[in-house]
Amino acid sequence: MADRVTVIGWDGSPLTGAARSAVGAATLVAGAAHHLALPEIPPSAERVRLGSVDLAARHIARHRGTAVVLADGDPGFFGVVRTLRAPEHGLEVEVVPAVSSVATAFARAGMPWDDAQVVVAHSRDLRRAVNVCRAHPKVCVLTSPGAGPAELALLLGPVHRTFVICEQLGTARERVTVLTSDKVADHAWRDPNVVIVIGGPGVEDPAGAPGRSGGGWIAGRDPGRLPGPRGWALPADAYGSAPGEGEGAELRAAQLARLGPRVGDLVWDIGTGSGAAAVEAARFGAAVIAVDRDADACARVTAVARHYGVQLQVVHGTAPVVLEDLPEPDVVRVGGGGAPVVAACADRRPEAIVAHAATRDEAEAVGRVLAERGYAVECTLLQAVELDTAAWAERERAVTFLLSGRRPHP
Repeated sequence: MADRVTVIGWDGSPLTGAARSAVGAATLVAGAAHHLALPEIPPSAERVRLGSVDLAARHIARHRGTAVVLADGDPGFFGVVRTLRAPEHGLEVEVVPAVSSVATAFARAGMPWDDAQVVVAHSRDLRRAVNVCRAHPKVCVLTSPGAGPAELALLLGPVHRTFVICEQLGTARERVTVLTSDKVADHAWRDPNVVIVIGGPGVEDPAGAPGRSGGGWIAGRDPGRLPGPRGWALPADAYGSAPGEGEGAELRAAQLARLGPRVGDLVWDIGTGSGAAAVEAARFGAAVIAVDRDADACARVTAVARHYGVQLQVVHGTAPVVLEDLPEPDVVRVGGGGAPVVAACADRRPEAIVAHAATRDEAEAVGRVLAERGYAVECTLLQAVELDTAAWAERERAVTFLLSGRRPHP
């Protein structure tokens, strides 16, 4: 095992005294090509090109001598320190940090970043990073080859955002470009790069227009700043409309509990109606596509989402036809359309689907469709009785079949 492992962050500025001393004493130096070209590296030191950090960590663990690992930005922030410290390698490291590429990117844009979501994009799970960009007004994406600005923009599709693309920060080839997302795929971008994706209510633009005022208390999305009352499964009048069929607060609470929408998910709300379920899923941090065949309903949902300060993509059209061009969902709520729409959604293989039915025959049809497509089906008869607390008399009663399907995990 190496006698000592020092991880040095590099942001393009000259190395500190501590960093130069560690590099000068190193018998092995690992890093990217531009790190290994630094003049401070001793000619006799073994050079290891840092492609797979896991492979480099194994090499360092077998090395007899003093090792240095060079990495861009702060190596403890989505960096190599996590891999080097993994139990299977047994390495104890000293860290000399630098300014993170995230902080540098926002500095170049002249924007604060305590209210930003920060995600890492890899080609294998790029859609999750894109879903965060759909759902949140300010996101910083640490990209990778095959999961860069063009790929982000293409997967966002019709969702309009502004991209601040920071290429090769801290080098002589540094370049910062501001483009709308529909123009990003027309260009080639140099690696490494960092992308700030902004858009929607309550956000600052790169020109410095005011967004969130005052100081925050928590990094990232501050749930306390979302407009509207505390809680979820709010009464329908909180969304400016009388509840439609299958839109009662109790049913909605049970549906959202079974779906469990979270950051990085894409939720389909088919037959969104008042938009209550769509807005509440978005308040959990998920990306949401709300679909309805009624143009007036789509307009109301857009207004409700704006009122509650959440991002939604609203699609006007009739399911199941309109679903063909939508990106893959993680979970789906079917608010209308019955078994044919549930079947079309199940064919896209989301992790969970919820629907409701007014009669046993409808419930059996929906349950059969889910079971035929390999989902574990649960059916619950929900009865909610609203009481007038002045007279303790029944004001309204609702009885609904709640059906949920969950795709079994391997």
